[in-house]
Amino acid sequence: MDTPQLSFTEAISMSGFETIDFIILVVYIILLVSLGMFLSRDKDGKEKSANDYFLAGNTLTWWAVGASLIAANISAEQFIGMSGTGYADGIAIAAYEVMAAVTLVVIGKFLLPTMIERKIFTIPQFLRERYNDGVGLAFSILWLFLYVFVNLTSVAWLGALAIEQILGLQGLVVSIAGFDVSMRMLIILGLFLIAGIYSIYGGLASVAWTDVMQVTFLVGGGLVTAYFALCSVAGEDGTFIDGFNKVYTYLTTGDYANDTHFHLVIQRSNALAHPHADGSNAFDNVPGIAAIVGGVWLTNLGYWGFNQYIIQKGLAAKSIEEAKKGLVFAGFLKILIPFIVVLPGICAYYMAQNADQFTHLQGSINVADDAYPWLIRNFTPTGIKGLSFAALAAAIISSLASMFNSTSTLFTMDIYKKYINKDAKDKTLVNVGRVVAVAALIIAAVAVKPLLGGLDQAFQYIQEYSGFIYPGIITVFGLGLLWKRASSTAAIWTAIITIPLGVIFKFAFPEVAFQFRAGYIFIIVVSFFILMSILDKKFVSVETPEAKDVKTMTTWAWILGTIGALCIIAGIVVVLMDNSTLLTTYLNDIGFQAFIFFGVLVGCNAVWLYSNSKDTKADPKALPVDLSLFRTTRGYTYGTIGICVITMILYILLW
Repeated sequence: MDTPQLSFTEAISMSGFETIDFIILVVYIILLVSLGMFLSRDKDGKEKSANDYFLAGNTLTWWAVGASLIAANISAEQFIGMSGTGYADGIAIAAYEVMAAVTLVVIGKFLLPTMIERKIFTIPQFLRERYNDGVGLAFSILWLFLYVFVNLTSVAWLGALAIEQILGLQGLVVSIAGFDVSMRMLIILGLFLIAGIYSIYGGLASVAWTDVMQVTFLVGGGLVTAYFALCSVAGEDGTFIDGFNKVYTYLTTGDYANDTHFHLVIQRSNALAHPHADGSNAFDNVPGIAAIVGGVWLTNLGYWGFNQYIIQKGLAAKSIEEAKKGLVFAGFLKILIPFIVVLPGICAYYMAQNADQFTHLQGSINVADDAYPWLIRNFTPTGIKGLSFAALAAAIISSLASMFNSTSTLFTMDIYKKYINKDAKDKTLVNVGRVVAVAALIIAAVAVKPLLGGLDQAFQYIQEYSGFIYPGIITVFGLGLLWKRASSTAAIWTAIITIPLGVIFKFAFPEVAFQFRAGYIFIIVVSFFILMSILDKKFVSVETPEAKDVKTMTTWAWILGTIGALCIIAGIVVVLMDNSTLLTTYLNDIGFQAFIFFGVLVGCNAVWLYSNSKDTKADPKALPVDLSLFRTTRGYTYGTIGICVITMILYILLW
């Protein structure tokens, strides 16, 4: 006999949400939209210029840059996807967040200053100026497709799934004007409309400054959810510390002595002993030490350094120094994220293993990504549910708003102004930007259901398929910024071969973890790029830099070259020795071969440093060598040290 479907009212009444929870959520949405519309207004009767709309008039302070970076980044992908992987695999997935903090300070020192100095609006604009129009246009189209058909759809779909689960609305259908519409699609449309109301009209200023409020809700609500999850584990008389100790002890002793849930570095043998239901294992998702020195660097550098809707916040800073400080601030916020999203997933895993200790549970965890919404529904008290729900909404809406703005920026500045209306006035550009954002909203809403569904761990899915493009992106963008010999011919062919290589490796070596595959592809494409650039006949003669700059660059070239060579040799030796000693057995078990990739990545820096210091040939569109852009303040240095020390402590405690 079929179970009768609950009505909307019945489902809400059984969700555990009370009136106060919905009041908190509604007040949050009203505050958000009101603030966004207030910031959208034309000040002193002046119409917005293109710079005002797309780069907030370069008015963002360091704390706005940092907050907006994190708000754009943290979305359902983290709250739902990363928490789901925390449930399935454990704390190791936090490597993406912790290493992202280190990546941010690298980008703040070496990559972002050059882009700001050249007054870049968009990443493809940089490619046009550095290489040629063809490279810029190709990447403009690529990013537009990714934003509309991957980013917007995945964030909205995961967010709607979470809200359905939290409110107990799964499978509910509503009849509107004679048409049956799923509750999931109504939620998606609601998220799109809320994000679109202020971001499409107000531009980046509205997005960035509302993100300051969004981050407050996001971090605060996320930490509160983790707190109550741990308190629920501890019992009536226990504290959240007792809860953490209980979960940690349970998952590191007895039958769970070799469990992966509290290890930042996963051993292959332990993961194989505890496979998932689909036959995969934790090492496939987070392959040991590769999450520190392997393909995670490709993902992080590509995402934080060359992703339009992320880096646009840094490009909109008041100055280079404000941008640098903003990235350090974002780095510290990033270290908080595992405590907000991964720890609750581990708590949910503990609860699932000890279900007899918890009564009156609503819903169930059918796939890993159900963990976070299930936790909110069952273990957060009245009032706090509303705050946790607002935090999740903040994460989803802020990311969607950033994506709408960046989609309109890419099309308007890189395609419309460049190829359709070269003489367009600011008013026309702003209006076109708004129309494009609305079009992106409509297309994503139509495409979302056919493209998505049935994913168990969405975070891993998104990371794996992002890995198809990041090896080429890092090579083309990174060497284009830093190396004077980088040629347009090499850039075009690298862009062409990157995705096919990813597909070939995916099907030829399905058993290889995707982070290793991305690393191997990077080694191929960066070697190809360097060789093609050196052989390219299109170059101009240039003078070498000043003697003091030559000395600095050659010194660092030798240092980095030595480190890179040692990493490559050590990785090869360990792989060749395989299990001949206890040490090599252990090193292979944690994926030590990732050091081969890391050695190549470090060695690339030695190549461009040495070449820039000694070579009298340069690509006709090479950027001038200006080491002063890489200088940082004492505060930036202290911030960098702080992030690195915290990262080191976490790995020592949870290795």
